[in-house]
Amino acid sequence: MTLRLHYAPDNASLCVRLALEELRLDYDTVLVDRRANAQRAPAYLALNPHGMIPVLETDEGPIFETAAILLWLADRHRDRAALMPAPDAPERGRTLAWLFWLSNTLHPALRMLFYGGEHIAPEMVFALHERTAQRTLDMLDRLETAAPALGGWLGAEQPSALDCYLAPMLRWCALYPESGTGWFDLSRWPQLRDGLERFEARPSARAAIRAEGLGAHPFTAPRPPQPPEGSAT
Repeated sequence: MTLRLHYAPDNASLCVRLALEELRLDYDTVLVDRRANAQRAPAYLALNPHGMIPVLETDEGPIFETAAILLWLADRHRDRAALMPAPDAPERGRTLAWLFWLSNTLHPALRMLFYGGEHIAPEMVFALHERTAQRTLDMLDRLETAAPALGGWLGAEQPSALDCYLAPMLRWCALYPESGTGWFDLSRWPQLRDGLERFEARPSARAAIRAEGLGAHPFTAPRPPQPPEGSAT
């Protein structure tokens, strides 16, 4: 079957779209209308019982969780582009560790930053935002320090699964929540910024810009999306 990406504009599905485009794979898209809460509809929950975006339908069944989809794509389509080291490559373990750090550590922190009201009482949201923003700065400082050891698997000319995951998350830091983005300044991490600059010039990023209305510089100078369909929030 043709791969089918269930997506919402400028959501975690963007990470998967970038990987699909880097691999030059044929795929269809199905809009998940967040304004209609379509991710909670029975048909969508049959694909992902957790009601989260994205889902990638494959001939082996639906796959959910962004890192799982990226790893599946990387391993199944190594003939098209190397998004991850080969299973027997010496750098495989280190790269996997950082991929799952993006998924298990950085991404959940951003969800707390952007959706504080889902995690804590309203009167405590500001304090949660302040503490989580500082934690996120510390996390990104550690990633900046680790970047040279990742060699060609972060910020290189050929993007990896790590780049596909990280670039949208750094974009969101500059945009959300609309009332509190002053804590984030991409220039603090020059290596990460250089990688984003290379990435947004790629055909994969150009395709995402067209599909989701992300603007000319979606990662280094983000602006709110103007998608041709659906809503980012």
